[in-house]
Amino acid sequence: MGSRIEHRAEYSADVAATYAAVAGEAALRARLEQLGGHGAALLSYEESGTDLRYTLRQGIRAENLPQAVRALHKGDLMVTRTQTWRVSNDGTGRQGNATVEVGGVPGEISARTALLAGDGKTVFRTSGEVTMRVPLFGKKLEAVIAEQVTKLLEREGEFTAKWLTEAN
Repeated sequence: MGSRIEHRAEYSADVAATYAAVAGEAALRARLEQLGGHGAALLSYEESGTDLRYTLRQGIRAENLPQAVRALHKGDLMVTRTQTWRVSNDGTGRQGNATVEVGGVPGEISARTALLAGDGKTVFRTSGEVTMRVPLFGKKLEAVIAEQVTKLLEREGEFTAKWLTEAN
């Protein structure tokens, strides 16, 4: 079993506005420009009815990686994240899945995502797991990566809050 990722953010906007701020093409491009690192790009963005699938790439320079990661991976990391979204089963929110591949690192990150309506606000919830297949160091590496992913989700949450504020 891998290391867990749990993140929760609340926004004072409705689900539709929050969804646009989290998964809208313009918001994604702006978020990548601000937080994506070197080589950041929106690789694909495909809408089909109420469903959405996009893939983005983010770069992390070697000097910005935690020591535990640098010990196992030489050079910069390129992270590719694929996110899907669909209308939730109850029709009031959105739910989806994310998968992440870290170039040159044997393992994966997967998560379930949800935008939930409630009390005049929207809750964005992410629940996932980091699994690394590295003998001896796998568990330590998982914990470091899970911590870094959680920090990234926090920065993305701050970006989303600012985007929502500036959109009104």
